Amino acid sequence: MNHLPLRAQWFSLATVVFAADQAAKTYIDMTTPLGWSREVTSYFNLVHVLNPGAAFSFLAGAGGWQRWFFLALALAVSVWLIWTLWRPLRKLEGLSYSLILGGALGNGFDRAVRGQVVDYLDFHLRAWHWPAFNIADMAIMGGAFALVLLSMVSADNLNETKEGQ
Repeated sequence: MNHLPLRAQWFSLATVVFAADQAAKTYIDMTTPLGWSREVTSYFNLVHVLNPGAAFSFLAGAGGWQRWFFLALALAVSVWLIWTLWRPLRKLEGLSYSLILGGALGNGFDRAVRGQVVDYLDFHLRAWHWPAFNIADMAIMGGAFALVLLSMVSADNLNETKEGQ
């Protein structure tokens, strides 16, 4: 059974996520000053901030070593995801891993080239702001969420199969 066309789809999706993420970050970086903010709706702003840490600014103030740690982590995860995507997968698994790969490469590229990750999406409720994020973060979270759903559905199907036997 030839899985190359499906593999090509997975790697194409990862490439599209990476390209969209980098295009948006480059646009924000080139057209707005650092610290810029523009209200779009009563609950959403476009911003230009840098995040030296991980999700939710985890380890943002760690002194600089975290750049290399998170870059190495992104590279290691990307290599593992490429290896995983090369194997036969269910469609939702392939979709999930592709999204995570594109996001990991996007944020990893930022760390390698810019030293920090460019974030620009800022959702808020009155004075409470969700940490700013970007397309790469959405792809990683979407892929991870899909994997969790897949594991729950698979676990339910396994339980039903065992009970029905």
